Amino acid sequence: MKLTLIGHEDRYAVEQLLLSLFGDNPEGEAISTLHRGAAWLTASTKITLNGKIVTRSRRLRVSEETVRLRRRALQQSFYLAALEFLPSPPPWGALSGVRPTKITTRHLLEGGSSATAEKLLKDVYYVTPERRKLAVSCSASTVRAVKLLKEGDLSLYVGIPFCPTRCAYCSFVSRSIGKRTDLMEPYLEALEKEITYTGRLLRNSGRTLRTIYIGGGTPTTLSTPQMARLLDVIRGSFDLSRCLEFTVEGGRPDTLDARKLRTIREHGADRMSINPQTMDDSVLRACGRPHKAQDVVRAYREAEDAGFTAINMDLIAGLPTDNVDGFRRSLDQIAALNPANITVHTLALKKGADLFERRENLPSAQAVTDMVSYAGQLLPSLSYKPYYLYRQKYMSGSFENVGWSRGGLDCLYNIYMMEEIHTILSLGGGGMNKLQMPDGSLKRFHNPKFPEQYIEMIDSVLKQKDEMFTLL
Repeated sequence: MKLTLIGHEDRYAVEQLLLSLFGDNPEGEAISTLHRGAAWLTASTKITLNGKIVTRSRRLRVSEETVRLRRRALQQSFYLAALEFLPSPPPWGALSGVRPTKITTRHLLEGGSSATAEKLLKDVYYVTPERRKLAVSCSASTVRAVKLLKEGDLSLYVGIPFCPTRCAYCSFVSRSIGKRTDLMEPYLEALEKEITYTGRLLRNSGRTLRTIYIGGGTPTTLSTPQMARLLDVIRGSFDLSRCLEFTVEGGRPDTLDARKLRTIREHGADRMSINPQTMDDSVLRACGRPHKAQDVVRAYREAEDAGFTAINMDLIAGLPTDNVDGFRRSLDQIAALNPANITVHTLALKKGADLFERRENLPSAQAVTDMVSYAGQLLPSLSYKPYYLYRQKYMSGSFENVGWSRGGLDCLYNIYMMEEIHTILSLGGGGMNKLQMPDGSLKRFHNPKFPEQYIEMIDSVLKQKDEMFTLL
């Protein structure tokens, strides 16, 4: 849809809502106008689509204008106009960002109640009742996680951008080891340099490491000796005496065996992620994942035997060739294993993924709605509660990804990273460092995306770490 702005330059605020509600549909036109009068600031949106024209407006007093309130009025006018073209109200109303819970979290941290937080989402952003409760529940978990922190605390992410093969829905910058096994050793050598260098900077800074997350790609693409070596370097470089949790994302069960899982646990990691995405073998094949459902169960049992009590498992609603009954069976099988965390993703058609261009055999929007609804009904009945969520562009049904936990075993790193509560140091290719500045703003520093670039530019990466620590 073509977007024209008149009287303002807040394109991002309006454009993200447009993409959230209409996707990348090239049809139609939207005109977003801001008129400043003597007393009132009026935001208007005119949408023309399929021969129908709708105009809606919102306004606020000029004397009350802030950037946030101005953009809110623009988005509200756009949403109210768009609503006339949509088959039903979208779950997240006029919210377009990837972190809708930041609004309710801020409200609770400022002394608001769950009831007033829900009212804020209802009256200002038109969020549906189900999503209001979901957001407030996740924000309550964030408030609890914030209370565990002290000034100077931060978290660490270590990236391993390699996978055995590439899944059809994946857009991450990672390398298939089937093609580039020669990169593994030089990548590890560069990563070890960054780990030891950053560890020295962190010790001298006086700051404290609270959570560690090794992600990817698929970190357990590393062999058992390589994984042991990586974990030894981490333990030797960082003070883990106040670390609250240490997560390794196992991901695909075809990269896990009993020996590797024991090695990871013995080296101090206490959380493991084993991600089937579906328990239907035919859907796995359609996604380009060569393992079978029985491999998931085997890897889960081996992780339990290795001593992991906090295990996460991921499912995706909306995968190609899947249907509502198949998703229900998958979730039922995963829930029967009784993991500490279950993360239910909604398929996002991401640029760079095979599915973005080849959109074949995808479930309907209603089917995805039913899948997500089933998860929202089943998991609370099994004593799981939602503890963090985020959204992405081009998500089926405009839903969200939700992490569910039981027994107080929230993954704190997920909360701190997604809610941008404190500084996240990222090591490895594709890592994004997020520095929480004294004024509350966030400053980002990117590592080189591709493994080859990371290896070649490791000296520049270390210099960037110097720059970062001058700001911390």
